Amino acid sequence: MKIVFVSSEVAPFSKTGGLADVAAALPKALEKLGHKIYIITPKYKTIDEKKFDLVSTGRHIEAPISSKRVPAQILSGRLGKDITVYFTKKDEYYNRDYIYSTPQGDYLDNAERFVFFSKAALEAINALDLNPDIIHCHDWQTGLVPLFLKTHYKDHPDFQKARTILTIHNLGYHGLFWALDMHLLNLGPEYFAPQYLEFFGKISFLKAGIVFSDVITTVSKKYREEIQTAEYGYGFEGLLKEKAEKLFGITNGIDYDEWDPSKDKFIIENYTIDNLKGKKSCKKDLQKTFNLPQSPDIPVIGMISRLSSQKGWDIWEEAADDLMKMDVQFTILGTGDEKYHHIVKNLSDKYPDKISAMITFDDTLAHKIEAGADMFLMPSRYEPCGLNQMISLRYCTIPIVRATGGLDDVIKDYNPKTKTGNGFKFEEYSSEQLLCSIKRALQVYYSRSEWDKIIKNGIKNDYSWDKSAIEYDKLYKKILLK
Repeated sequence: MKIVFVSSEVAPFSKTGGLADVAAALPKALEKLGHKIYIITPKYKTIDEKKFDLVSTGRHIEAPISSKRVPAQILSGRLGKDITVYFTKKDEYYNRDYIYSTPQGDYLDNAERFVFFSKAALEAINALDLNPDIIHCHDWQTGLVPLFLKTHYKDHPDFQKARTILTIHNLGYHGLFWALDMHLLNLGPEYFAPQYLEFFGKISFLKAGIVFSDVITTVSKKYREEIQTAEYGYGFEGLLKEKAEKLFGITNGIDYDEWDPSKDKFIIENYTIDNLKGKKSCKKDLQKTFNLPQSPDIPVIGMISRLSSQKGWDIWEEAADDLMKMDVQFTILGTGDEKYHHIVKNLSDKYPDKISAMITFDDTLAHKIEAGADMFLMPSRYEPCGLNQMISLRYCTIPIVRATGGLDDVIKDYNPKTKTGNGFKFEEYSSEQLLCSIKRALQVYYSRSEWDKIIKNGIKNDYSWDKSAIEYDKLYKKILLK
């Protein structure tokens, strides 16, 4: 099959979260199954053309936006050896310091920026003669692609066989814009209706994708069920129940080439499950990197996360003073809401020997945390899939998680009687339950034989993208038969 991925971010070119990892790793796994894969993404300011060897395709496109036609260039680069990545270059929209928003808030013209990207992606497919069987879209930023395909491009010969799939990575982000932006879509007012784009008086780009795509997937089986409930549906639960027959849950994987402690180039010493000596060196290096006391006996808990209440930082803050009474260290990496920037910074100043935070995203530091930490904390309010719990298991780092979404799918709570389980998890979203889970983990940590058993339990399962890619392969074939 010819499969075109349309994504607003793709690692290593651009990244704000797990979407970028999925948009890079899944295509590579599908390519190994014999498919021809292309990716289309915006050319952001942060993407260094020289570093990534981007070249001009010589193709220019124009996309209709309201009453104007907006031109753009198409550049190309490579992901691995065999996957071509096309970049829509329009500096007016994408030559900015951030992808979606500044720390002060979203860009005011995000509606126009991503209407343009959706139209530009389809124009690029046409200009480059890609003739796809599948167009795989991701989150609200590309939710308009299925809509445009079934309206503006419905009679276009290059798209007659194409089927669309929309993957919802996080239902909490709807792509909501005021009704007066409707003119940007070049569609009639009849599309601003509850059965199409209208959502409580606004336009929802994500809703467009849900309604008009041929198939919807989300990133774990548990999250597929959760988003059909009022607690997690964010107002879309009724629509998703209505579309349940075309809604599938496929748990994300991790890139086993990138995340492999036996050959990880970012860590100070490699190690395997059969020889964990290198992990002790990685722990010492992590403590040194984060300016924490270098003690092999103090448990280190790693956190790599967007700093937002969705990720559980509110209950972590509530528990922080009690956590600091324990013999434990925290290494924190991430960016997000300014409120939590200040909270984490103030707590690290208050407890410099116990909390060290880097308010940034740095891939090298992410690898160092996964390799050097003893435990990895993910107390999310909701977590569609999560990747770090799977990465942690591969790095012999024990996850402590809240039982939601993909965290609940992957982590099995450790049972000291049966010696089964690969981590620690709690059900109730509260600081009290968070504390209890960490205390349970610390109790087991000091029993080396039990801790080694949990590590071995965690390394057994295959969390690579190869398994998930087979499920997507079956789904693509299924919708092509319709």
